[in-house]
Amino acid sequence: MDKIYDLIIIGAGPAGLVASIYASRYRLDHLIFGAQQGGQMSEIADIENWPGDVIVVGRDLISRFVAHAESYGIKVKNESVILIKKADGFFEVETSRGKYQAKSLILAMGAEYRKMNIPGEKEYIGKGVSYCATCDAPFFRDKTVAVIGGGNSAAVVAIEMSDYAQKTYLINKGEKMNAEPIWLEKIHSSPNIEIIKNTGVIEIRGNEKVEKIILDKEYDSRGEIAVGGVFIEVGSEPGVQLAKKLGMETDDGNYIKVNSDMSTSVSGVFAAGDITTGSNKFRQILTAAAEGAIAANSAYKMLKLK
Repeated sequence: MDKIYDLIIIGAGPAGLVASIYASRYRLDHLIFGAQQGGQMSEIADIENWPGDVIVVGRDLISRFVAHAESYGIKVKNESVILIKKADGFFEVETSRGKYQAKSLILAMGAEYRKMNIPGEKEYIGKGVSYCATCDAPFFRDKTVAVIGGGNSAAVVAIEMSDYAQKTYLINKGEKMNAEPIWLEKIHSSPNIEIIKNTGVIEIRGNEKVEKIILDKEYDSRGEIAVGGVFIEVGSEPGVQLAKKLGMETDDGNYIKVNSDMSTSVSGVFAAGDITTGSNKFRQILTAAAEGAIAANSAYKMLKLK
C-alpha cells in the first residue's frame, strides 16, 4: 500500500462511472470500485428518458458507460469495499482484496431496495418474492402476480410484468399513484393490470413457494389474493453505512448532505447519485451522471487548482 492515488471512487453505477470518465479526462490518478457494475440501472428493462435513446435496455446502456470509462485505461475493480477511514492525512479504503490510499474520495454507492419487513417477505425471497422484475419476470409467465408500490418503479414493473403474467395486481397504499402520466396511461390501457388502491399487504404466505398475500382490508369481498409471485417496489434506501463511519452528515432520510459542488461535511470527500440530497432528490440516471461529473470536477479543483 505504498502508492497514494489522487482519487478513489466507490460505486460503479452511472454516478461513479461518469465520475471516472471525468477524472480520467482531468488526468487524476484514480481507482473505481464496484461490486455490481451499473447498480440498479443494470436491472431496468427499458429506459425511455435517456437523451439520444428513445428506448434502451438498462444493461446495454450501462455497458456503454463501462466501456467509455475503461477506454481511458481505468479498469473497474469488482471488489466490495469493507471500510473507509482517515489514516495519516489520507483516506484508506479496504476492500475484500486489499487496502488502498487516496487524497480524495467520491462516494457513489447508490441505493438499496427498501424492505417491507412483513411476515413471509424474507422467508420467500427467491421463492416468489422478488425485488428485480428484469431478473425474474420470465419465471412468472402465465401466473398471477402482485406488484406492491405506488411510484414510478412499481408502475414500470407492473407494465413489464403484464407482458409475462396472466394477471398483475398493482397494490398501492395511497389513493393515487405517484407515477409519471406516461406510465399511468400504459397501466390503464393494459387489460391484465388491476390497481388496488388504499390497501396494504400485511403478510405473504405459502408452502414451498408464495401462494397468497394477506391484505389489511377486504378487496372485492376478499381479505387475501392468490398469487404466484410478489414484486416489492416500495422505494430504496441510500447505501450510507460506509459513509457514516467517516462521520458523514446525513439528513432525516439518511441521504448524504451535499453542497452544490457535491462536497460533503468531510473535507476531501464528495458524493454523487442516489445517496445524496442533490438534484432536488430527483432520482434519475441523468441526475446521477451529472452529479458524478460535478464531483469529479470538484475533486480536480481541490487537488490540482489549489
